[in-house]
Amino acid sequence: MVRESLLHAPDVIVVWEPHPGEELFDAVRLLDSAAPRPVLVFTSDVRAETMDAGLAVGIEGWVVNGYAAPRLRSLIQYTIARFRHVRQMREELADLRRRYNERKLIDRAKGILMNARQVSEDEAFRLLRSASMHAKQRIGQVSQQVIDAAQYAEAINRAGRLRMLSQRIVKLHALQLAGIEAAGSRALLADSRQQIDQIVAGLERTLSRPTFGDLLDAAAMSWSAMRTALELPAQDGSLAQLDRQAEQLLAQAERLTSALAMAGAGPSLQVINVAGRQRMLAQRLAKQALMGALLPEVSVVPDDTVAAFEQGLAYLRNAPLSSVAIRESLAAADAAWQEMLRGARSPASAEGRLALARASEELLSLFDQLTDTYEHSMQMLMG
Repeated sequence: MVRESLLHAPDVIVVWEPHPGEELFDAVRLLDSAAPRPVLVFTSDVRAETMDAGLAVGIEGWVVNGYAAPRLRSLIQYTIARFRHVRQMREELADLRRRYNERKLIDRAKGILMNARQVSEDEAFRLLRSASMHAKQRIGQVSQQVIDAAQYAEAINRAGRLRMLSQRIVKLHALQLAGIEAAGSRALLADSRQQIDQIVAGLERTLSRPTFGDLLDAAAMSWSAMRTALELPAQDGSLAQLDRQAEQLLAQAERLTSALAMAGAGPSLQVINVAGRQRMLAQRLAKQALMGALLPEVSVVPDDTVAAFEQGLAYLRNAPLSSVAIRESLAAADAAWQEMLRGARSPASAEGRLALARASEELLSLFDQLTDTYEHSMQMLMG
């Protein structure tokens, strides 16, 4: 029936089936999904539940023990009319659902834009409508793009923090061993651990598990191993072991962040990725300098970290997402970076270690602000 209907495209399909069952119903379902046609069934089955099943799959005409040649024309006409009526109702319902869903998308997108730039609801809608006209897309499509951009930007920012925290925790552990701002380092260490727990839980809630589940699981496992290493007493050997676990978490967080940046498929997301990576590189250099002084037997090569940070700084200076506030923040970051380098040149001295501790936290604060600014940039959201 399905094959012949697809081949000949009839105006109506007339079926004689004394005992309709799942074979007929499955065929009608398949036909309805491929090439809907009015279906008129003549049957000797008097059961009401069979009639209900037929109506449920889209059979418009159902005649029990009622075949007669003079009635055939009117029954066919009724079946075709009912088919058209049902199709029209379906289309109207689908249009209502689309409009309702589009309204929800517009409201969400307006909220994102209002929060990003502190604009009014009317101004946010004007931005969406303008972008819709410019892109020659429905305003619902543009709203979905804004929502997707915001979600990926937030996820990249969060995953990027995992990279940073993996290095910050080792740095803080090293500062405790060195006796530099021990109380403050303990407090920041507890805060860092809590942040990772919150970030992992947040990403679990918001990211698609079929798409990113393996990467999330790998990062969570690396964090579990690192957390176990943190329970060991603070001593030189525990620092080296903790660093090995931190490198594994860093690698898994880097994989997740890169996958998110690629999935988002927006060039502006790369700016968020780079700004977030600067946070990690500042913590990494401080960690490497401290470990080199505390553990002379451990091979530490900070030159690559220095080069990567300065490349990232140059990239952000030339990035299209810019403003007076961003340029001022980058200038402040450059000054803090020079202080960091001075500390890295004398990590064995108390003065150098203190410079590393303070400059790395200042850079973290500055690049946190920059990453948030990029994340909520109107140009990033509107593409």
